Amino acid sequence: MQIKQISEASEDLLLIRPFEQGFEPENQNMFKAEKGEMWWYSSRELWIGLGKSPQLPAIIKIFRSLFFKRKDRWPEKIVLDCKVRTPEWIENAVNGIIIGGYDLQLYKTEPKPLSAFFNTGTLSVLTENHSPEIDKALIVAQKTALVQMRIMDLMNAPSNYKTPATLAQWATESGEKNGYKVTVLDKSRLEELGMHALLAVGKGSEAPPLMIVSEYEPEHYTKTIALVGKGVTFDTGGISIKTSANMHLMKSDMGGAAAVLGAVELAAQLKMPVRIIGVIPSTENSVDGLSMKPGDVIGSYSGKTIEVIDTDAEGRLILADGLSYAVRTFKPDVVIDLATLTGSVIQTLGYEAAGLFTPNNELAEALTQAGDNTGERMWRLPVWDSYKEEIASDIADVKNYHGKPLAGAIVAAKFLEAFTDEHPAWAHLDIAGTAFGDTEFAPGRAGTAYGVRLLRAYLAAII
Repeated sequence: MQIKQISEASEDLLLIRPFEQGFEPENQNMFKAEKGEMWWYSSRELWIGLGKSPQLPAIIKIFRSLFFKRKDRWPEKIVLDCKVRTPEWIENAVNGIIIGGYDLQLYKTEPKPLSAFFNTGTLSVLTENHSPEIDKALIVAQKTALVQMRIMDLMNAPSNYKTPATLAQWATESGEKNGYKVTVLDKSRLEELGMHALLAVGKGSEAPPLMIVSEYEPEHYTKTIALVGKGVTFDTGGISIKTSANMHLMKSDMGGAAAVLGAVELAAQLKMPVRIIGVIPSTENSVDGLSMKPGDVIGSYSGKTIEVIDTDAEGRLILADGLSYAVRTFKPDVVIDLATLTGSVIQTLGYEAAGLFTPNNELAEALTQAGDNTGERMWRLPVWDSYKEEIASDIADVKNYHGKPLAGAIVAAKFLEAFTDEHPAWAHLDIAGTAFGDTEFAPGRAGTAYGVRLLRAYLAAII
């Protein structure tokens, strides 16, 4: 799709005019500008209702939904009336329009047609005067949306199309295309480094575990941010096997890895002046005679020993090695991990927000602000030391699960904190309820690319 800024619209093109409630045009007849309402003023002018005083993140959802509903019927050339709109408003609207053309039909032999608008068409943004700020907003909107859709494809791929090696290939190809370094630590290298927790989780799978390390380093920067993402490409629960009812959804258990992959790629494309290290420990958690068992005591890269109480609490095990490696190898100013980690966070926050855990107030405020600005929201939960006793083990340094029907997400965060070497600026995002959910694209749940826009906004704010 070509996107451009114009100051005069041709009468033979479809003009889309958005209106908020309370600012409706005269002679509106039946049009009330309710959220999502579409009303044809003429054969070449379509009015779209935005509802009452929508916040910027809502603009994305409105345009995404509207364009998806008519995804096979849009003309090739569309003009969006953006007069008196801010660059931020335009960025959100264009992002939503592009993602409205997302095609989930990854493996259908006879896919339904998609309007040529989304591939070869032109979206013109009508403004009062040409603005460099709007030009920049259009670039950011398009690049972000394209990365989000690539991440959604990755999230939606089933496990027979997505192994740890698939994630590594994705990262390697992205690094080659976008100019950042990618190193893949294979199983033998993990053994040399002593990544015993990651290796233990991968013992039950034919697909060997690995760790993906991406390094985006611009010419000028002052801060180094490490992003660590959980990359379990399929989670059976291991010996502590899950029930079968929703196990097929566990293809999404690499949502943290997906967010990190997307954030690094997007930062490189936008040439952001901040050094970013992406660390992704990746494996399958399968059932086999070699699988780790409840009660096992395993090692870790940090040197700490771990008593495995529940093999379905595997994400925190691989993140333990990823966090230790990121902190000790790269000495980042800030380290943020993202993971589809616990069902407990969904019980607490539902599907509306991720859980945010950090002892650092400044980091909590910055991430919360980025979440509010992008609509990828989060809510801070405590990581008080009084929860430490929940991970105390009789025979090892720590245990991976407390076995109680309470504070599950918090206890998981306390476990991760033990592997950060007391880093002063660490945050954990439990995105189990936000990375994969009901969307326009699939009522049966699909990838959301949660974290890509959030991390870009956070990085942009700290530069």
